Amino acid sequence: MLFSTACSSNKTSSNQVKISLTSDKHSINITGLDRAIVQDINRDSLGGNWQSLVPVYKMPADTDMKNYQPMQPGKYLVKDSIVVFTPDTPFVARQTYFVRYYKFDTNTKANDYIMGRNKLGDLHYTDLIFKQ
Repeated sequence: MLFSTACSSNKTSSNQVKISLTSDKHSINITGLDRAIVQDINRDSLGGNWQSLVPVYKMPADTDMKNYQPMQPGKYLVKDSIVVFTPDTPFVARQTYFVRYYKFDTNTKANDYIMGRNKLGDLHYTDLIFKQ
């Protein structure tokens, strides 16, 4: 019985995170984040915690260097369960940007490390790419 539990797959009910430009193309909407996480981070009066979950970056010409880019400064606002990011300086036309979504809500278990699905110290994130 223990063996069958250890070998069962760990399916999570994580939402599909998506981004889209607003109609005026001055901001982006980030949808699909866990509602509890959104509400918890929204309680932060300074608003700095959003950059730890969904920071926005400008894509460099050499994509091998994207891990070394500075975060795009801006403001985060929550409307219902949608996170709206508005940069301090407007998005540049034809410039590629990306949102790095850190998956803090992955239900990682010790068995995932034992079976080799996860490694200690691994960061779990997805890069969502968009163009103005």
